Amino acid sequence: MSSVEEIRDQEISADRAERRLEVSIVMPCLNEAKTVGTCIRKAQKELDDLGIEGEIVVADNGSSDGSQDIASALGARVVPVSAPGYGNALAGGISAARGRYVIMGDADDSYDFSRLGLFVEGLRAGNDLVVGNRFRGSIEPGAMPFLHKYLGNPVLSFIGRRLFGTACGDIYCGLRGFNRDKIIELDLRAGGMEFAIEMIAKATMKGLRVAEVPTVLSPDSRDRAPHLRTWRDGWRSLRLLLLYSPQWLFLYPGLALLAIGLGGMVWLLPERRTVGDIGFDVSTLLYAALAVVIGLQAVYFFVTARSFGIAEGLLPDDSRFRRLTDWFTLEVGLLLGFALAIAGLGLSLYAVGTWDRAGFGRLDYDEVLRIVIPGSTLITIGFQTILFSLFLGILGLQRR
Repeated sequence: MSSVEEIRDQEISADRAERRLEVSIVMPCLNEAKTVGTCIRKAQKELDDLGIEGEIVVADNGSSDGSQDIASALGARVVPVSAPGYGNALAGGISAARGRYVIMGDADDSYDFSRLGLFVEGLRAGNDLVVGNRFRGSIEPGAMPFLHKYLGNPVLSFIGRRLFGTACGDIYCGLRGFNRDKIIELDLRAGGMEFAIEMIAKATMKGLRVAEVPTVLSPDSRDRAPHLRTWRDGWRSLRLLLLYSPQWLFLYPGLALLAIGLGGMVWLLPERRTVGDIGFDVSTLLYAALAVVIGLQAVYFFVTARSFGIAEGLLPDDSRFRRLTDWFTLEVGLLLGFALAIAGLGLSLYAVGTWDRAGFGRLDYDEVLRIVIPGSTLITIGFQTILFSLFLGILGLQRR
């Protein structure tokens, strides 16, 4: 047998050995010398008890306390990840994992790696993502700060369910298992703690099968401050949820403003209105027009954000949205924008004519503003539409 054939046979054997792995347990690590060994031993024992062919991967994010040496000595595979951040460490570990399934969990001994059977069962049953739920399991005293337990996690989980339709009640739980290839296909981008939320949001949008199992959270055993920062990471998580849901961030508020503004303008254009002892006149009309302008701009932001998200793979494709953007071509937008602007210019010229008939003297401002305000509004939204159409056309340019 030639040396080339021997090398090929060795590569095939190595490849088969890698494919035999069912589970990779990935632990992000940054200065966890006190606890990483405990986590590795628990995970190894659980793999043995469950009879699973697996591996332990420690994604080291630049530890300076010897965590890497401890992990290597215990038989774990250490994968150095230079880009800082919880999400970056996990992404590096997941990419290097050899198992069909990945179970991820922190290396601070807060998650119990000796109870992974439910995760494996859920994955074998055909689920693509199995998320731990600490509220359905148990949270030991001192394991979770008060704000996280009663405000941050419940609120973010509620927002996630409302925006994306996920059934998860604990979207921040860091102990979860998933089909490695399916999660890699999601192309997760978050580099920080919000990585866990992005995974659930995109998995739900992509139609993956997501399930929850109860799990236990214990007080961590580390002797340093936690990496999680309550307000910073809470805001980053909320920001990510909103940015992945442009319809709630832009479309629905924009449509509400449009409806209020248009209704107000139609109501106030003929004459002054009174509700009880409160009078509404041209000043209110002006603010109604402002609501129309802002509302329409928000709707346009939704269209451009959704188009960009689909083009970049951040959001799933949508056939109804695609039909809308296919119909609303650059030419259609330009014609509509110029039509609105010309209508507004016509009203403005009519207002000038009214002034001319008054000898360019003092006018009845209540009467004139009922012409000027809708005229200037039409000019504004006309040019908004023209600029939006041009920008949407740029987003539609195809890459080679």
